[in-house]
Amino acid sequence: MPDASTVPSEQTIRDWLIERVAFYTERAPDAVDPDVQIVELGLDSVYALNLCGDIEDEFGFEVEPTLGWDHPTVNAITAFLIGELGRR
Repeated sequence: MPDASTVPSEQTIRDWLIERVAFYTERAPDAVDPDVQIVELGLDSVYALNLCGDIEDEFGFEVEPTLGWDHPTVNAITAFLIGELGRR
């Protein structure tokens, strides 16, 4: 888990999420609009769960499997992660 001195920037987290969503939806990263719901981009429930695992691996804390529904856009997930990382 990153400590306060190594918490990634908001842009770094957003770019990482865009890359992951692009990978799972088989599209170019520049085709992922961070304000569009990830289900509209083609991220199904299986890939949404995989994304949760990726987040846990990358940031070192557990997230709920409903993350993609509770925070349905890349920007919403980014804001959630910034908030969580700021508490650690």
